[in-house]
Amino acid sequence: MKLFRTLSISSVAFLLAGCSSGDHVIGTVPTISVGLMTVPEVTLVVSDPKVAECDTLRLSAADVDSCMTISSPSGGNIRVVDVTIGVGFHWEQQETQAFEGDIRLLRKGNDLVVINDIDIERYLESVISSEMSANSSEALLKAHAVISRSWLISQLDRRGRKAEIRAEQPGEVTVWYDRDDHDLFDVCADDHCQRYQGITRRTNDAVVEAVKSTRGLVLTYDGEVCDARFSKCCGGVTEEFENCWEPDHKSYLEARCDSPEPLPVPDLTENEAAREWIEARPDAFCANPSADVLAAVLNSYDRATTDFYRWTVSYRADSLGSLFERRTGRSLGYIRELRPLQRGKSGRIVRLMVAGSQDSIIIGKELEIRRSLSPSHLYSSAFTVAIDGDGPDAMITLHGAGWGHGVGLCQIGAAVMGSSGYSFEEILSHYFPGSNLTLLYQ
Repeated sequence: MKLFRTLSISSVAFLLAGCSSGDHVIGTVPTISVGLMTVPEVTLVVSDPKVAECDTLRLSAADVDSCMTISSPSGGNIRVVDVTIGVGFHWEQQETQAFEGDIRLLRKGNDLVVINDIDIERYLESVISSEMSANSSEALLKAHAVISRSWLISQLDRRGRKAEIRAEQPGEVTVWYDRDDHDLFDVCADDHCQRYQGITRRTNDAVVEAVKSTRGLVLTYDGEVCDARFSKCCGGVTEEFENCWEPDHKSYLEARCDSPEPLPVPDLTENEAAREWIEARPDAFCANPSADVLAAVLNSYDRATTDFYRWTVSYRADSLGSLFERRTGRSLGYIRELRPLQRGKSGRIVRLMVAGSQDSIIIGKELEIRRSLSPSHLYSSAFTVAIDGDGPDAMITLHGAGWGHGVGLCQIGAAVMGSSGYSFEEILSHYFPGSNLTLLYQ
């Protein structure tokens, strides 16, 4: 049995506890491999402080036999040109990013897989300021360092599981997505794993200090490292794990009101209750962040999204039918009805009937619903439906709540907590009740 030094969030007292950590060894700091992109050719700029000019390398798959490693110089970095971020989401764009550690190029057919090998603690310095602004409060930076470290180690311990589960039967398709189970690297650098944008985002000493002061700390529950999830805005109530991913209830990822007092969660599984709640604006940590809090927590491209707590989108019935066909490959004709058949505890729809003029189908879970009804992704699947008119010209309006899946830590809510004086331990206790802080390595 391995001994962990465990800190109970509720009592904030250190104690010893037994816990299994899969293949990870106490006392060692893991090095991980991060997949940056897969492209036919790549441009790398090697910056060496000992050399006046940078070396620019333009490489294609034909230039690499099987594998090539380029190490960043001491005190320098390697810039990778035109890395795509936000793939498939409404903020998708390209930027040049700088990295420490090694850049590996693997040949895969006519493409190059660009990989960054880096110490997990240095990786986290980028993650917590890529997922949000590096100017966030000290409490939020520390909390995010812990959950990002926990999520990663939990995923490494679960390697080999399928990243996409699809269940089809007549008239129904259920899909849930998890982290891509990559075979050439540990995690990708984009939203489907954790945002990692190298030292491009590591812009101040507070980020470095937050990672350093929580070095090796992870959340654990019942002898396992927590699968610590997070999203931008829960919309007032956090969601249960099983309503977004595999049917595996996790007690530390339960639905709870995002409020200072432990209020009872309204029964948002019922459509009428969900309608009243979504179309209102109940108070919550994430309901009314100040402009200063948003500027401190959100990176510039995320701040373009301003209506995340409550939002509205509208489509013509024929346009939505065409969009649904484009996104799913299924032709239903113009859309006549969107009927929620099952909602999670936060009001997020888990099963949705989509009825068209030619056919109908039931889809789920939440991310499949979000991607099927938007050119990129709906902010969340917590929405109500209003239809004005009949036929292909009818207007279909979705009134929604929250931004993201809503499971675990709500970044906007946690930012408000941090700015209001809550400690990082209190933030973690609020979003991951019953979990423990555990020192995995030093």
